[in-house]
Amino acid sequence: MTTVASLSLLPHLLIKPSFRCCSRKGVGRYGGIKVYAVLGDDGAEYAKSNTWEALFHVDDPGPRVPIAKGKFLDVNQALEVVRFDIQYCDWRARQDLLTIMVLHNKVVEVLNPLAREFKSIGTLRKELAELQEELAKAHNQVHLSEARVSSALDKLAQMETLVNDRLLQDGSSSASTAECTSLAPSTSSAAHVVNKKPPRRSLNVSGPVQPYNPSLKNFWYPVAFSSDLKDDTMVPIDCFEEQWVIFRGKDGRPGCVQNTCAHRACPLHLGSVNEGRIQCPYHGWEYSTDGKCEKMPSTKMLNVRIRSLPCFEQEGMVWIWPGDDPPKSTIPSLLPPSGFTIHAEIVMELPVEHGLLLDNLLDLAHAPFTHTSTFAKGWSVPSLVKFLTPSSGLQGYWDPYPIDMEFRPPCMVLSTIGISKPGKLEGKSTKQCSTHLHQLHICLPSSRNKTRLLYRMSLDFAPWLKHVPFMHILWSHFAEKVLNEDLRLVLGQQERMINGANVWNWPVSYDKLGIRYRLWRDAIERGADRSPFSNRSECGS
Repeated sequence: MTTVASLSLLPHLLIKPSFRCCSRKGVGRYGGIKVYAVLGDDGAEYAKSNTWEALFHVDDPGPRVPIAKGKFLDVNQALEVVRFDIQYCDWRARQDLLTIMVLHNKVVEVLNPLAREFKSIGTLRKELAELQEELAKAHNQVHLSEARVSSALDKLAQMETLVNDRLLQDGSSSASTAECTSLAPSTSSAAHVVNKKPPRRSLNVSGPVQPYNPSLKNFWYPVAFSSDLKDDTMVPIDCFEEQWVIFRGKDGRPGCVQNTCAHRACPLHLGSVNEGRIQCPYHGWEYSTDGKCEKMPSTKMLNVRIRSLPCFEQEGMVWIWPGDDPPKSTIPSLLPPSGFTIHAEIVMELPVEHGLLLDNLLDLAHAPFTHTSTFAKGWSVPSLVKFLTPSSGLQGYWDPYPIDMEFRPPCMVLSTIGISKPGKLEGKSTKQCSTHLHQLHICLPSSRNKTRLLYRMSLDFAPWLKHVPFMHILWSHFAEKVLNEDLRLVLGQQERMINGANVWNWPVSYDKLGIRYRLWRDAIERGADRSPFSNRSECGS
């Protein structure tokens, strides 16, 4: 890592015959080495007229390594130790570089024609042989430094795995406090960072999908885009294995009633909307948005009512409350940030359990392997992918990708992607990018093996694209193509999960957001008093 970057300076520095270098110890705040170069005429001796320039300052990081007062370090302290271990490797690599530079300078002096006049050939051969041996040792030391850097990175990945394990343990009521001991920074071997490691815990997501816990229903769920619900249209939906239909009443407001006529159980969505009432196609019974039957042709009027759900329209979306608890009085905003224009709103019905689909959407590390013919075409495979997030949050950003992501309960994923042109990423954070794409994915649990996906895409550039004819068809085609790349994998996961495989058997560092979603869901289904992770807003109790 740092070693390679430092060695890249060598060709530029060593080709100059007038280059000389030296070092002074103890000049830094914590001690260490400062490297200077003297530039003068070729073959000139050291003189006051020569110009000395500092190349770099190498502080010894040893005194700054945190010292634990007790015998054990917690996970955060262990991560800090690994960070200082990497700094030490960088310091060691710079010292190795200094050694090679000094030895090279000696070789130049030995081969100086003026110096050779006063030495025999045997003496020159002996000096060159000694210098060659020292250079070989120095190069070996550089390779050792590279190995130390690699070892330190492995330790860092191991520590991140421990953090994930701690999250899993904290999310379980039966988990015990984990203790781990950190070793001092290693300079000669890839020793394990921990002496005592608790047994690894995994999430258990296996077997046939169980009936949904009623606690998961006590949230506001977006179920349709307003643009799809005209005054004379109906939108049938499944939600938690129950059939509903949405339509607009006489006042233009949406309502949600069960999609089953009280008379003979005929699907109401096969009928029509008549003066703000949904009419059954079988015998013409008509129901208002609150479920009351207001018309019974050819028979005496009876007091008949079908079930209805609280229904609300906000910012271009229709929401319902399928739970038994009183609905929450506020609904969060799902609009894109200021400056974005909505370009596409797409609805799909997918044959997968909504939790598996959320797992997929909350994972970006799979992109360069799965989406090779769509948005991730040409992406390189990073040596380390991380999701950085507050310790108690459900949002954060991906490293090294310029993508911010958030899971918003109960079933929404919001992401902002920095782009330069289609299929290409720009910069290392979204703030460094000049143009962005904003995505909203809503995974409504239709049934145990079916999800209603609502997708909204927005851009903060090229607003004129919205008015290009048939552009929405192109967006829909691209979205379906991306989704199909995921779907073939998630369907395979679902089949194996139903047969007993655990789809969360071995979580790693980049699975952090998916783990937190699963822990949040587990806490809700267990009836926890509060969510294990805080968020900016939730649309439930």
